[in-house]
Amino acid sequence: MIIRALHTIPEFRQVIALEQEIWGYGDPEDAVGIPMFIITVKRGGILLGAYDGDRLIGFVYSIAGLKHGRPMQWSHMLGVLPGYRATGIGRALKLEQRRISLEMGLDLMEWTYDPLVLINAHLNFRRLGVVVDEYALNVYGDSSSPLHKGASTDRFIAQWWMRSSRVEAVLDGAAPATAPPSAPVFPGLARVNTVERRGDWLACAGYDVARTDRELVAIIPAGFNDMLERQPSLAHGWRMASREIFGGYLSRGYRVVDFSFLPGSDQGAYLLQADAAGA
Repeated sequence: MIIRALHTIPEFRQVIALEQEIWGYGDPEDAVGIPMFIITVKRGGILLGAYDGDRLIGFVYSIAGLKHGRPMQWSHMLGVLPGYRATGIGRALKLEQRRISLEMGLDLMEWTYDPLVLINAHLNFRRLGVVVDEYALNVYGDSSSPLHKGASTDRFIAQWWMRSSRVEAVLDGAAPATAPPSAPVFPGLARVNTVERRGDWLACAGYDVARTDRELVAIIPAGFNDMLERQPSLAHGWRMASREIFGGYLSRGYRVVDFSFLPGSDQGAYLLQADAAGA
């Protein structure tokens, strides 16, 4: 496998085909097209492809942006074909994206992701070292992708402070290892929500958005995308509960600083931490 920058129209067409294969958009408005790739790559955007031989099997795409007047990168898409997931390709693409961004003199990259998708939470917190202090409501509107269809597109905005000691520690492997399946999730800390089993799935049975502990834990279920397809009402319940939980605590000065995924379990957990000046 090699990772390289993409610059030509034939390469852009490969990316568009991969977008369709991964997300299955039913509406072309949801996909990034060739003109957008052309102009953004010419002016500070980063488009990288991962190849297995001649086959494009993954890509990452970011555009130049400003936050509070400071240049940064906004990472819009990261996609890897299903047969190549859990192989480290997604992380490798992000690390090359980071290397190029650092060469540009940048400190910050941001992107959105669904807080209820457990595998993405694990990548972002445990493998890259992001933090989150913003919960955005229905960012992309109604999506035509089968992966998202039927749920409002609420998202975390992940902050990747690429030069920080936190990120360096995670990339060097200094972050705590994922707990074994029998271990408690963030032991000793209060949970803001309770869960109960309903058939094959976990449901959010209740939540408390008024706690003031310095550190709190929020539970999410495994298999949210499958739940969205097979038990949409239950998935909608999780979306509404997570909107209240994360929207409520982040608006009061908490940040999401870690995530624990238990292999073989049907849940994961976010660690929320009160900002020193808030909550």
